[in-house]
Amino acid sequence: MQNFDRKSHWEKIYQTKELKDVSWFQATPETSLDFFRQFDVRSNSKIIDIGGGDSLLVDHLLDLGYTDITVLDISEAAIERAKVRLGFMARNVTWVVADAANFTPDVKYDFWHDRAAFHFLTNEQEISDYLNTAQQYINPSGVMLIGTFSVNGPTKCSGIEIHQYSETSMAERLKSFFEKIKCITVDHKTPFGTIQNFIFCSFRKLESA
Repeated sequence: MQNFDRKSHWEKIYQTKELKDVSWFQATPETSLDFFRQFDVRSNSKIIDIGGGDSLLVDHLLDLGYTDITVLDISEAAIERAKVRLGFMARNVTWVVADAANFTPDVKYDFWHDRAAFHFLTNEQEISDYLNTAQQYINPSGVMLIGTFSVNGPTKCSGIEIHQYSETSMAERLKSFFEKIKCITVDHKTPFGTIQNFIFCSFRKLESA
């Protein structure tokens, strides 16, 4: 998509649509929360939610007692909406307005969560930059969880083409830096009653990376 302004696109969506009216809405992000439980993520672990925007994962993590959460999104409007929703609890979260393709963290993370941000990166350089950043800023014992549309899922989201992944292609894409732990496929029911098939894969950084 030539000359596509990704930031403007997402700002417009969050300025014109309610959270319950977007396809990715989840009142309770069960799949993501299950991975937190499976890895027994400590309450003081450094967590980053890539593309978290106005999603409700942060609400649930705060309710569970997590104390070091960063939420990153390209849309300032999404971040501001989340802050308003959380009220005084928003002070317990680090908020970052940045493009996941080219941001540079200032700390390293124990749990890197990305539900439906990575698959918007279709340019090879952006994909490589994202993974290089993850490799540099995930702690040696840290976990990376990525959820994308599967090969049986949509080919577009919000009018933008995405990159579908399978368990094999995801592991192949990340094999230079990360070892696959587990992949599952999940059917997400949108607020409109349609079904989107996702693949969620967890990874641990290779000791040599």
